[in-house]
Amino acid sequence: MSPATPQRFLTGITTTGTPHLGNFVGSIRPSVAASRLAGVQSFYFLADYHALIKCDEPARIQRSTLEIAASWLAAGLDPERVTFYRQSDIPEIPELTWLLTCVTGKGVLNRAHAYKASVDKNQAAGNDPDAEVTAGLFMYPVLMGADILMFRTHKVPVGRDQIQHIEMARDMAQRFNHLYGEHLVLPEAVIEESVALLPGLDGRKMSKSYDNTIPLFAPREQLRKLIGGIVTDSRAPGEPKETEGSALFQIYQAFASEQETSALRQAFAEGVAWGEAKQILFERIDREVAPMREHYAALLADPAGIESILQRGADKARQTASPFMAELRHAVGLRRLVATAPAEKKSKAGKVEAPLFKQYREPDGRFYFKLLDARARLLLQSQGFDAPKDAALAIRALQSGGAEALVAMHGRVTLAPDVQAAEVQAALNYFSQPAD
Repeated sequence: MSPATPQRFLTGITTTGTPHLGNFVGSIRPSVAASRLAGVQSFYFLADYHALIKCDEPARIQRSTLEIAASWLAAGLDPERVTFYRQSDIPEIPELTWLLTCVTGKGVLNRAHAYKASVDKNQAAGNDPDAEVTAGLFMYPVLMGADILMFRTHKVPVGRDQIQHIEMARDMAQRFNHLYGEHLVLPEAVIEESVALLPGLDGRKMSKSYDNTIPLFAPREQLRKLIGGIVTDSRAPGEPKETEGSALFQIYQAFASEQETSALRQAFAEGVAWGEAKQILFERIDREVAPMREHYAALLADPAGIESILQRGADKARQTASPFMAELRHAVGLRRLVATAPAEKKSKAGKVEAPLFKQYREPDGRFYFKLLDARARLLLQSQGFDAPKDAALAIRALQSGGAEALVAMHGRVTLAPDVQAAEVQAALNYFSQPAD
């Protein structure tokens, strides 16, 4: 990637409930901070397609969309500086989902955490392994991959439990690029270790599924009451307390500075009373959240205003998604019949792009190469070579020998489906032409 190319960050929140502290520290806060960095392009979306996998209450999805949008805006997200949109307003995303579905192995999806958890639960209950498992749940990682890959995302802020989905998106991109040329960017996960998995009221991961959340913009007294209900052990005031495994301490650490965290750690060691520790936590969270509450309430009262913001964001997102989807459609062969002949094209810099060889190594340890035309269409695929030098020598022979070398390598290279030998020979002729 060129140093001048902006880093692209992307994150989304599923619209199935009211935003909570876990959403704030794990997604909203770091993504808003990233949006203010120089040289960064940020994409934020309301994952309402994902919501359909786990929620069949239309009114709840609509309300959650409003609340999450308002939360992001109240937290300081500037819709003029970023691309802020609703997932279902971008029709190119489900289209890319299908293209990725066609290159993603079922075995990869079998290993997805959410699907495996459902299967394990069914087996433990003596039920059919796939009982009540929808195709949507099974295909969830592909839709998430499309969300990320559509905008050629470089960095994805996620909790540690979501790393697998980023790895799957990388696998999908690699497989697609292997088949159709280098179109998709391989994303990387960004994790803030101290807040990757914020615990909830019962010590488990804070999640709507566990009903253990603390709403982000709960009224002050409700916030105090909820924090007072965080599960602690039975150690009395004056008895030293462990920070390890303490949900209270972990939540505090997600909001506090290093100095504040050290002070509370010392207080734990000195036997601070649980009631006092909860009061310290309440005051620290309220100090950060209180200034945003009034803005959040005003935003909720103006859904038409938020809808207008999301529509402008969708228009902006589609300025990127529509031409990129056209490129991908052409790459896989979804083309108009009047323009099938291979041709050179110019890059944004005005440089003519041409046929090229790509050499790579597969998991079997062997080395391969492929020949792509100027539109990144696969023309020729090699068999495996034991050493990279052997593959490089074969490429050199094709570049210098043209059609004769192609005949000599029969059995070691294979034409791609629907590709004629004349097309490959025309591409090979390019390499034997004298430089300008």
